[in-house]
Amino acid sequence: MEWALHCCAILAGLPKGRYLSTKALAEFHGVPKEYLSKALQSLSQAGLVHTTLGPSGGYRLARTPDELTFLDIVEAVEGKARTFVCNNIRANNPCRPQGYCESAPCAVARVMWEADEAWREKLRSVQLSDLIDTLAKEVPAELWKKSFEWVLERAG
Repeated sequence: MEWALHCCAILAGLPKGRYLSTKALAEFHGVPKEYLSKALQSLSQAGLVHTTLGPSGGYRLARTPDELTFLDIVEAVEGKARTFVCNNIRANNPCRPQGYCESAPCAVARVMWEADEAWREKLRSVQLSDLIDTLAKEVPAELWKKSFEWVLERAG
């Protein structure tokens, strides 16, 4: 998920009609191309990025950065299922009477599901454009400029 978020941040800076290869994205982030490719494929299957083949091929965002939330990206890679799965291990308590059955989810599950929803709500509230604005303020201007130039040199 981290890799997908970082890649989308880089792709957000591409000029219209330009693409960046998996190789360039992997090199920029210092991560294995083979693993990064899986995250990029997930983004493509979710319709968040466009891909093209050929020498100038690669990836670009399918939507503008203000149309993409962190949650869109996270769910494209990790799926939409809850992060916590309750296996109801409380039923294994040897002190419970035979056949005793709870009618409500356990307290642990409820807390975890509430936390998961709060996490998703936070991710839903942050657009990729918000990240770009933050990075533009926090990354030193010279590094920001060099990074953009590095990407443009490799963009097809």
